[in-house]
Amino acid sequence: MEKILEVKNIEKYYGTKSNLSKAINNISFSVDKGEFLGIMGASGSGKTTLLNLISTIDKVTSGQIFVNGQDITKLKGNNLNKFRREELGFIFQDFNLLDTLTCYENIAISLTIQKVKPKEINKRVKDIAEKLGISDILKKYPYQISGGQKQRVASSRAIITNPKLVLADEPTGSLDSKSSRQLLENFEFLNKKMDATILMVTHDAFTASYANRILFIKDGKIFNELIKGNDTRKQFFEKIIEVQTLLGGDLNNVI
Repeated sequence: MEKILEVKNIEKYYGTKSNLSKAINNISFSVDKGEFLGIMGASGSGKTTLLNLISTIDKVTSGQIFVNGQDITKLKGNNLNKFRREELGFIFQDFNLLDTLTCYENIAISLTIQKVKPKEINKRVKDIAEKLGISDILKKYPYQISGGQKQRVASSRAIITNPKLVLADEPTGSLDSKSSRQLLENFEFLNKKMDATILMVTHDAFTASYANRILFIKDGKIFNELIKGNDTRKQFFEKIIEVQTLLGGDLNNVI
């Protein structure tokens, strides 16, 4: 199986020599092409820091991160910008859509930056919009559509460049239960039908149950791993709750 992401012995420290805080403590794992991986952990566990390191928002103190065989910890300047633009897709909790652009333009913007020809942009935008059921809102602006529709526009924008890795940060955090379910079904579609490789940080067990595998982070280390295998989503959800219990404390405050 082709490995899209390889994280090797990474560590991340914050602070000064006299007051060092270790946010990530020697974490290693890999993600195969077409996998849907969830990252869970208590507040302060290091899961967000881990996502920031993989997305190149932050830099490792030590260790290596490979995306599609390229050591991204060594990238700088234009090479780093090119990597972010061409190899990563981002889906954020607050959508990050541009209010002055239509939904079509929000989806197309990453292709425009890559200088893709207008005819090709039009074809690809219409194709992804049809697949995610948002063809009828392409001419509307973000303020004219629902939260669920905004998230599907954001998902379309993330996947349209055919990135090697899609990073989702609390993607259902701002959605109601119906919109959350619709988005997660879209994630399943992207993963299973479009072979998108997804890494998702979430605090929610229901959201995590849509992933194929989950890594639980505690005190900057990998505490446990769950693989869905042949389990139903309900069975996988129940196993997630069991691990949350092992992590300790009130379930509402665990992850």
